[in-house]
Amino acid sequence: MGIASGPISQVAWVTDDLHATERLLSEQFGVGAWTRIPDVVFGPDTTTLRGEPVEMVLHVSLGYAGDLQLELIQPVSGPGIHREFLDAHGPGLHHVCFEVDDVPAACAAADAAGVPVLMRGSMMDGEIEFAYVDGSAGGAPYVELARIGPQMRTYYDTIRSAG
Repeated sequence: MGIASGPISQVAWVTDDLHATERLLSEQFGVGAWTRIPDVVFGPDTTTLRGEPVEMVLHVSLGYAGDLQLELIQPVSGPGIHREFLDAHGPGLHHVCFEVDDVPAACAAADAAGVPVLMRGSMMDGEIEFAYVDGSAGGAPYVELARIGPQMRTYYDTIRSAG
């Protein structure tokens, strides 16, 4: 069995200008509305980068093209794979996300397959648990593996129905 199976639930871009990227993707993919979540803090007690504790702040914007979630991420401060990508490549497609039931098991499967787990974390008291693995073998910079709890699922459903 692989690390994760479909479908892809999210496609994400990293940007240095949320407004411009929202406008571009709305025009190209018909996203009707974006929900901005400013200053999302990831602390060293819940987030690691290559196994080391890290603190970072991101601005996030979420929209939907049909049932597919589009996520825009603007790094604000601190190190992370989003800042690394932006510095190395400029704005662009960053990752696809597969939902998994068990992030530690998915990370163990990635390790066993020789796919590096680059960043891991959780937020909202574990309501979301995530890991980013190297996606370069499959043609994407990163693949996110995420477990979404019921409160966050309800929040996402609210955003999707508002769009």
